[in-house]
Formats: sequence, C-alpha cells, structure tokens
Amino acid sequence: MKKLLLVLVAFVLIFSLSACNNGGTSEEVVMNWNIGADPATLDPGLNGASDGGNVINNAFEGLVREIDGEVYPGIAEDWEVSSGGRQVTFYLRDSNWSDGTPLTAHDFVYSWKRAMDPETASEYSWIWYYTNVVGANEVTTGDGSLDDVGIRAVDDHTFQVDLVNPTNYFVSLMAFYHFMPVKQEAVEAGPNGGWAKDPELFVSNGPFVLTEYTMSEGLVLEKNDEYWNVENVGLDKIDAEFIDDASTAYTKYNSDELDFIPSVPTSEVASLILDSDEFHVFPLLGTYYYSFNMDSNDDGVNEPGVDDVFVNRKLRRALSYSIDREAITETLGAGQVPAGGFVPPGFLDHNGDDFFETAGTYGLVTDDGNFAEAQTLFAEAATELGMSEAELQQLLETKTLLYNTSEGHKTVAELVQQMWNENLGFTINLANEEWAVFQETRSAGDFDIARGGWLTDYMDPSGLLSIFTSTNAYNDPNYYNETYDTLIADSIATTDEAEHYEKLYDAQEEFMTDMPIIPVYHYTDTMLVKSYVKDWGRSVLGSVDFSRAYIEQE
Repeated sequence: MKKLLLVLVAFVLIFSLSACNNGGTSEEVVMNWNIGADPATLDPGLNGASDGGNVINNAFEGLVREIDGEVYPGIAEDWEVSSGGRQVTFYLRDSNWSDGTPLTAHDFVYSWKRAMDPETASEYSWIWYYTNVVGANEVTTGDGSLDDVGIRAVDDHTFQVDLVNPTNYFVSLMAFYHFMPVKQEAVEAGPNGGWAKDPELFVSNGPFVLTEYTMSEGLVLEKNDEYWNVENVGLDKIDAEFIDDASTAYTKYNSDELDFIPSVPTSEVASLILDSDEFHVFPLLGTYYYSFNMDSNDDGVNEPGVDDVFVNRKLRRALSYSIDREAITETLGAGQVPAGGFVPPGFLDHNGDDFFETAGTYGLVTDDGNFAEAQTLFAEAATELGMSEAELQQLLETKTLLYNTSEGHKTVAELVQQMWNENLGFTINLANEEWAVFQETRSAGDFDIARGGWLTDYMDPSGLLSIFTSTNAYNDPNYYNETYDTLIADSIATTDEAEHYEKLYDAQEEFMTDMPIIPVYHYTDTMLVKSYVKDWGRSVLGSVDFSRAYIEQE
C-alpha cells in the first residue's frame, strides 16, 4: 500500500510539473493575439489583405521564409540560379502537410497553376506578370495554356522555374503568401476557398494549423507537429480575436486579455512612444491614400463629360493640394512619412539611391504651402466643368468619402474633411463600412472617394506602381492611361537595370501628374506586444511571424 501511495504521489508530481508552463498558469504555452478584422479568406491563392496574410504567414510556408528582412530557407532547403539568371531550381527538404502526408514539388506545381488560372478568379493573379515566370502572364490574361507555364517538378524534391528575364527579387518574392502551397485534396473538398476556414478540412504546412474558427469572433491556431521546424516553434496555441476597434483591443491588452495587438488608439500613440518598451514602431513599405472614382459609368474609359466630376484632373489636383499631410502625420504621431509621391522610402535604384528621395514630390508640398494653388485649380476646374465655384462646392457636398471602420481612418478622414472645408469651401460627407463590406464596395467601384492602402509584395517600386495599370484588380480609382501602362510594362520587360528604374521614375511622374489618387502618407507599422512574448518577427513587407516566438517563463 505504501509503495502504491508513493507511485501515486510521484505521478501527481510529474503531472503538476508538466502543467507548470506559460509562467505556471497553463498547461499550454498560449499567446493571445488580436488579428483585427475578420479575414475575407485564409486561402493563400485567394487572399488579398494583410489580416488574412498575417494568419496565412503563420499557418503556411513557402519555398523561403522572410523575417526582419532576411530570407531563410523554407520548404526549399537550398536553391540555385542559372548563370544567365533565367532558371531557378529549388531543392525541397523532406516535409509533410499537417495531416501527415508528404509535401512534394508536385504540390507547388498544382498550387501555382491554380493561383494563376483564370477559373480560380484570384484577385492577386496579376502578380504573376511581375514574377517573369514563362507563360504565367499569358495564362492569367486568358491567352495561354497552363501546359506551357515554365514550372516543373523534376522529381519529388526538385522544383524548377523558367523566367522570361533575370529577376533579382524572385527568390525573396517566394516568401509572399500567394506562392505558398495548398493541398489539392483539401482545396477540392471545400471549393471557393471555403476549406481554409473549416478546421475539419484545413490542411497547412507551416508552424501552426487552424483548429477553430468562429465568424466575426476569432480563431485558434495550434502548433503543427508535422512542421519540419517544429522543434523551434515555442507556442503551443494562438488564441486570436477579430477586434476591429483599436480602443476595445487596447482595453483588453491593458487587462491582460491580449498579448499582441497590431494597432492602438491614435490618442495613445505619443505617450506609448515615450513611455512603453512594449510599443514598437517600424517603417513599412507602403502608402496610405484616397482613390477618386474616375470611371463612374464603368465603361473602361476615363471620359470628361461622361464620368463623374472626379475625372477632371484640375479638381483632383485641387483636392490633393489642399491637404496638409504634415499636420495629419503629426496628429497620428507614429512616425508616418508625409507622401509627395506614391513610392515610399526604402527602395534603392540601380545607383544605390533611394527612389523616394530621387523622385521628389512633383510640385506637391507636404505642408500647407499648396493651398493657394489648390484654390486656383479649384476655380479652373469649375470653369472646365461648366459650373460656378459655388455650384461645384454644392455638388461636392453631395459626395462621400468612404473608409473602413477604424479610429485611425476616421481621424484622417475628419482632418481631410476639415481641410477641404477651410480651403475649398465645401463639406464632404463621411461614411464608414466594416472591412468585409468595404472591400466589396470599393472593388465594385461603388464610391466617390475611398480610402486605399498598399504594401509592396516584393522589393521593387513596381510592387506599388503596378497596381494602377488598367487591368490590375487593385486599380481602385479605375485609372486608364496607356502611357502609364506602357511604362510599367517596359520596366518589367527590360533586362537593363538602369532602364528598369528610368521607366519607373517616368511612370511615377506620369501618375503624379494625373493624380488619380491622393497620396497621404507612407506607413509605419505599430504593434503593442507584452514583454514576455519573445522572438516574434515581421516581414519588411508587413506580415507578422510567430514561427520562433515563445513566452518567457516567470
């Protein structure tokens, strides 16, 4: 009996010690994360938003993984670029899907062809043009065959890619979620991306796997025991919430219900920068802007006298010139850079010069120095539109500036509304929509002026400028300019690096002369993270990375 009692005591002691994880408060190492909005999809080939991208980056893995600007081997343990730069061969490691089945080069062939296939209707299919993969662009435009695309599985562990031209950013681009593999059987079990929100169907190959999903509330990610690098995954579980209101998330963070939140109320930024070691601010390669709807009748032409008043260039320039971008960024207070162009700081050209600095601002000053010119342009626009200034002001008071629900977006919209009132004499209406609804409204062109934001997907200015070409799914202003399209196309087609950047400089000048958008500021990334959450990372393109994160024990 005494021996049995000792065995039972030992068992209880072992069990208790095994439960003393996460500071002794839980059996599992759990991190509580606010994602923000409920993602539209978690399917790598279909996703087009940063909230979904953050989840995908932690549940899937591509050929490589990029953390804090450094490219690491992912499913590819090594790769080789041919001497002419037109063929890249990836050598895959032994790895499994989360259901325990082997992942092979054939899975990448399937996933890539699916993502570029017009029948998939991926809103990101346009990006294949910028990969320079042989035949990929022809497929996305409906002019080519999947059989002719330059990708192949040489064997189960060798994936080979043929390029039209040498592409120096190609390998780093492979860290982007659109190029991550999906399992064919899972996709076909839940078509239209439905599999990716269904834990019963969900299969992934990254550090974590989806185990719960509740629409509009949150999801749960758990450590993927089949992940090739699972021994370095320090979190057992991520409990994630969909809280789109920064104040609500901030309150929950301060009450220790959340460990990691992607944004804070604008009013808290200044004090957090000064007083909190848990508040992080990073430069981000992207731009916050407003799109004018330049094709209100949706006929594929920007036509004065037919489309709405925003087709008038002088009106667009007047509205842009009457904004004090420095006042806006000072109000936000998180280090944002006032935007005088569309390409942000951080891209080096063929001479090693920063594209942002070299391009300049095209006559647009970022403080209040353009206000007088804005008023002159407004008067000239009214004349061209066959109106008096009073009639144009009255018309603009029937228009709406639309943004997705967020305290920060509301702050910027109210500042812009005030500046237009003070400088141009009209008060535009403001309206907000929840993220999912807003995306549909903006994509359908059902707006007058709408908030936009873009983060580059690869380390080249074309990753931003290309979204405004005529056929791009993210061309929200419905801007159609053949000269601009040609400059972007030529910049991609050339094998001469100097010519590549020369075309991009010319393209941005053409774009800023036309002003189909109002560039407001270049992003910074802010995160509030508990001090005990260690070794989390982020891509320079914006996605957070928990593949190596852990909770420091007390």
